[in-house]
Amino acid sequence: MSATEADRIAVVIPALNEELAIRGVVESVLAICPHVIIIDDGSSDRTVECLDGLPVTLIRHERPLGKGQGLRDGFRKARELGFDAVVTMDGDGQHLASDIPRLLAAARRHPEHLVIGARIRNKENQPASRRRANAVADWGISWGCGLPVADTQSGQRYYPLAALELADLDADDFVFEAALLIAATRDKGLGVVSVPIESRYRGEFRGSHFRPVRDVTRITWYTIRRVVHYGRVVQSYRRSHATPPLVFDPDA
Repeated sequence: MSATEADRIAVVIPALNEELAIRGVVESVLAICPHVIIIDDGSSDRTVECLDGLPVTLIRHERPLGKGQGLRDGFRKARELGFDAVVTMDGDGQHLASDIPRLLAAARRHPEHLVIGARIRNKENQPASRRRANAVADWGISWGCGLPVADTQSGQRYYPLAALELADLDADDFVFEAALLIAATRDKGLGVVSVPIESRYRGEFRGSHFRPVRDVTRITWYTIRRVVHYGRVVQSYRRSHATPPLVFDPDA
């Protein structure tokens, strides 16, 4: 059974040019969870300097290698330090540390599940292009998983031990997160449960590194190949779209 207590997990935060928000994000996390791993993905701004004095584990890339490599390195470091569960967050301030206990509550309620912080609340705050791209991704990645998943593009997630063992998946950048979902459900037999969180796209956030056309195309092509790989294509589609995604709100 993977850890679900705040002092027994590591919070992994990939960061690329996050000087505007990273210190506040990390300080808010440290107030809840004492173990934070930052992967600086070759930032050209003051991201690293903004972390001065904070009790975090810092991994640095000399040049940008993409979010997938950042998560991969964070998972490996968490295992090396003795943790068997990870919560991931973005470094731009769109995810709230206050949602971490809610993800852990869902993990306790639904063991052997990967938990997604699904941006269901105030979804109208999402830019229309992102909302459309996310809808396409949810439709396809759910098919790849063989079960319905809410908000497959959210970067705030709880990964149990079985998912951490997938760090060596052959996928890069934003495709890596889709690959984790598909392999966790197909190869590890994990379920997926989503916890409602806020959709936060206010003007103070830096521009997203996600490129809807490019990245959705890459994710779609990867997913199609995995659907074909696992076979039973029609059955997988029916299983993934016949029922709503599993959603658990600890506050309800």
